[in-house]
Amino acid sequence: MSERFGKDTIIALATVENEVPFVRYVNAYYENGAFYIITYALSNKMRHMESNSTVAIAGEWFTAHGKSINLGYFGKEENYRIAEKLKKSIF
Repeated sequence: MSERFGKDTIIALATVENEVPFVRYVNAYYENGAFYIITYALSNKMRHMESNSTVAIAGEWFTAHGKSINLGYFGKEENYRIAEKLKKSIF
């Protein structure tokens, strides 16, 4: 997984609001069993995940589901390590 997704990659992210599924493509980075994405704090996907943390993802050859966790602003000190890895994976 790390070899394939340990860099900037595009995956489909599905969220649910009021029993209606929403799917969109997002840039993601995989590390230690988790996919990380950076998104606008007031986006629909964040609003959906606040009300229902169950998500699904799909890539070229896999699907998975799990729980989302909002780590907050990527500039926070506790997010520095993963934010730096995300930046490096994109550029």
